[in-house]
Amino acid sequence: MTPLRRRMLEELQRRNYASETIRGYILSVKQFAEYFGKSPEKLGAEEIRRFQLHLLQEKKLAPGTVEMRMSALRFLYKKVLKRRDLAYDDLIFPKTPRKLPVVLSQPEVKRLIEAAPNLLYRTMLMVLYSTGVRRTEASLLKVSDIDSERRVIHVRQGKGSRDRDVPLTPKLLEALRQYWRWKKPQNYLFPSTPGHRGREGSISHKTIWYACKIAAAKAGIKKRIGPHTLRHSYATHLLEAGADLRTIQLLLGHQELKDTIIYLHLSQRHLHAAINPLDQIELRAYGEKPPTGDQDK
Repeated sequence: MTPLRRRMLEELQRRNYASETIRGYILSVKQFAEYFGKSPEKLGAEEIRRFQLHLLQEKKLAPGTVEMRMSALRFLYKKVLKRRDLAYDDLIFPKTPRKLPVVLSQPEVKRLIEAAPNLLYRTMLMVLYSTGVRRTEASLLKVSDIDSERRVIHVRQGKGSRDRDVPLTPKLLEALRQYWRWKKPQNYLFPSTPGHRGREGSISHKTIWYACKIAAAKAGIKKRIGPHTLRHSYATHLLEAGADLRTIQLLLGHQELKDTIIYLHLSQRHLHAAINPLDQIELRAYGEKPPTGDQDK
């Protein structure tokens, strides 16, 4: 490990960044250095601009992915190297289009779970949909986090290093008991296989993504979905069932309510609650002649 990489790692750890964020930041800086074949200490605003264009135009990365790369470079140059010759305008984020997330209907969720090829994948999909946890949060759940007495699941150090509890429903509890009798996990709820991270390690969050893709293909679901789709579906279905936004915000672990409001745009109950103005006017059938004396042309 180079001295610069060690310094950046220490600064990230000192600020208690999540392990997933640390890995992403370190990898982003490594790719930046490799692209120019030089240490980032010898690079500046022009190289950052060219690298960003390379990511967007040549690599065809999504703006959100490029934003994460730029966040890493901003941290490196502002927090680690403390480069005063670089302004924040030299480290701009690409504009990210605001798109509504994909949401499954409840029949589609049923098909997805039932299409899981094994009990491990089925249980993971049920956990995602029943709790709304992120895929990394699901991968790091431990057996001790399942509190059957209080009927909650403890999510430890989720996004933003915040703990929260989510409900443990009777149906999910029964599914977890069936899974435990089969798998008998000792530490992590979803342990890794011996040939990967060892029996004591957690499953990779990529495995959870793969489980969604496999089940979606077997279920014949054409929508582009992943673990986060079940999180969006969970929140939307809660809203449609009458849950208030503040409760959903707490369950999802959102720091800001504005991040939860998007589900108002996805809820069928809210979309159809208002009376449509077209339905409030009387229209003649197409081709029907107006009655005698009608001045409407």
